[in-house]
Amino acid sequence: MSKRQLKKYLAEVPKLALEEQLIDLYQRFPVVKEYYDFVFNPKEDKLLQEAKTKISNEYFPLRRKRPKARRSVAQKYIKHFQKLGMEPNLIADLMLYNLEIAQTYSMNRNLPDSFFKSMLNSFDQAVHFVSVHGLLADFRQRIAQFYTTVQDENWVFEEGFSRVLDSID
Repeated sequence: MSKRQLKKYLAEVPKLALEEQLIDLYQRFPVVKEYYDFVFNPKEDKLLQEAKTKISNEYFPLRRKRPKARRSVAQKYIKHFQKLGMEPNLIADLMLYNLEIAQTYSMNRNLPDSFFKSMLNSFDQAVHFVSVHGLLADFRQRIAQFYTTVQDENWVFEEGFSRVLDSID
């Protein structure tokens, strides 16, 4: 169904029928319920803290011995928060938190190049997101600190991180 057809349908259907359909959608689909729960009661700080806990558990697990260190966990939360329409500064905070926790994890460890390539992708996305949303003034210090540590630790793809920073200045 196209957007135009949907608009036409919504114009023709009585208000009571629309209300019933919306309640049915709310009860049937968890995604719809989650969206409306967020819209009417956005506990952004709570959601952000839960995401940070899950991300840190990827690198520094509490219940298992070996860390999984999956970038995909953070990416899933970031994408989900963007769909919900969360404040851009909170999403940027989560993006940078992911980078910082991964950087802490990487210290004094022999990790494959794929880890560093993944972090380069995350860094590029975070810096681009911050730049597009005009949040550079708020997050410049954290971005600079991350990059300084990349240089100090001699990360693989260091020139890629440098190029990302050059693209925003």
